[in-house]
Amino acid sequence: MTIYRPLRNLNHLQREMSRLFEPALPSDNDEFSSSDWTPAVDVKEEEDRFLIRADLPGVDPKDIELHIEKGMLSIRGERESESKEEREGYKRIERMHGSFYRRFSLPDNVDADNIKADSNHGVLEISIPKKDTGQPRKITVNE
Repeated sequence: MTIYRPLRNLNHLQREMSRLFEPALPSDNDEFSSSDWTPAVDVKEEEDRFLIRADLPGVDPKDIELHIEKGMLSIRGERESESKEEREGYKRIERMHGSFYRRFSLPDNVDADNIKADSNHGVLEISIPKKDTGQPRKITVNE
């Protein structure tokens, strides 16, 4: 026996419709996203560096701008639109185009002077080395 709950289905439909029309909002991890399209990004912490990989197929590496200021890494660029496929009155455009802009908050232990970026087969790889900040030490409180 299955219990029919029409309001439950209606609430689910309302959530899905709201999600469709909401703009991209910042996530909980201090990342900010604003653009015509948003490239997929992986962020990884390794022992000696942070690694950011962004999928940017069709974006010329010369058209990618990277900036670091006040602990924020910004990635900006644009992908030009490609020709449209037209056949018997149908048009098909699946890949997004236009500008993108992503910002990431960096921790205090990064070596901003030695950040390196490479592009290979449409994947931007940003290597952010860590600084040796030394070991934490206990501070004695005097009476």
